[in-house]
Amino acid sequence: MAKPGRLGVGIIGAGKVGAVLGAALRGAEHAVIGVSAVSDASRERAETLLPGVPILEVQDIVERAELVLLAVPDDALGPLVDGLAKLGAWQPGQLVAHTSGRFGVGILHPVRAAGAVPLALHPAMTFTGMSLDLTRLLDCTFGVTADAAMLPIAQALVVEMGAEPVAIAEADRVLYHAALAHGANHLVTLVAQASQLLRDVGVEAPDRMLGPLLRATLENALASGESALTGPVARGDTGTVAAHAGALREYDGGSGGDILEAYLAMARATARRAGSRGLLKPDQLDGIEQALRGPDQNGTRAPEGP
Repeated sequence: MAKPGRLGVGIIGAGKVGAVLGAALRGAEHAVIGVSAVSDASRERAETLLPGVPILEVQDIVERAELVLLAVPDDALGPLVDGLAKLGAWQPGQLVAHTSGRFGVGILHPVRAAGAVPLALHPAMTFTGMSLDLTRLLDCTFGVTADAAMLPIAQALVVEMGAEPVAIAEADRVLYHAALAHGANHLVTLVAQASQLLRDVGVEAPDRMLGPLLRATLENALASGESALTGPVARGDTGTVAAHAGALREYDGGSGGDILEAYLAMARATARRAGSRGLLKPDQLDGIEQALRGPDQNGTRAPEGP
C-alpha cells in the first residue's frame, strides 16, 4: 500500500541532478510518471537511475504530474517556465520545484499566476549522475525557498530525499549560490593548478601528495575557521611570498598566466583577512603587498627568500 501523500512526479531534465533527485523521490515511494531526456547521455542516465520510467515530452509531463521538478540550467529556467505558461500548461494546485541555486521562487511567477505552487530546492552538492550520488544526499543540505505557508512542503520533500533543508530568503539566493560556487568550483581550479605545478617539477602522482594535505586543511578549516590558517602569508614571511610570486611569473612567462593571477589574488585576500583578525600587523600587510608586486611595480626586483 502506498504511503499517504504520495505524488506523481515529473522530471524535466535528466541531467546529473534531475535523474538523481528523481531516483531519491522514487525511493521515498513517490511515483515518477515521466522524465524528459534529449541527449544520449541523459537518456542513458534516465534508464540507469529511473528504470521503467517513460521518456516523455515536456508538455506531457507537466500535464500528468502533481509535482514537476525542473532540473535545467539556470539560463534555461526562465524561458522554459514562460514558454509553458504561454501554452497554458501549468495547473492550479500543482507543485513546481526548480533545482537552481541562483534563483528563488520569483522566477516561477508564471507558475504562481496559474495557481500552481512554486518551490526552490537546490542541493548543495556536486553530482556525478550515478547511483553513488544517492548516498551523498544523506550528508547533503538543500537551500530551500518558498512562500511561508508552503515552506513545510518544500522542507518535507527534502527530508524525504534523505537530506537536510536550510531556508534561504528570496533576496539572498544569489549570494548563497555565489558562496557555494566560490568554495566548490574554485577549489577544483586551485587543485588543478597545484597539480599542474607539481607534475611540471617531476611529481608523478600529485594527487597522492596533495590529497592528505588538502583533506586535512579542509577539515581543519571547517572545524576551526580562519584559526586553521597557516603558511607564509599568515606568518608575514615576505621573502617566501616574494619568491613564490617571482617563480610563478617566470613559470607563466610574464604576468598573464592563470596560476600567477590566482596566486596573487588569493594571497592578497588571505593577507587582508589575516590582518582583519589581528594575525598580521599593518607593516606586515604592507610587506606582503610589496612582495606580491612585480619588479616593474616596485621599481626594483622583489627580495628573494628561501
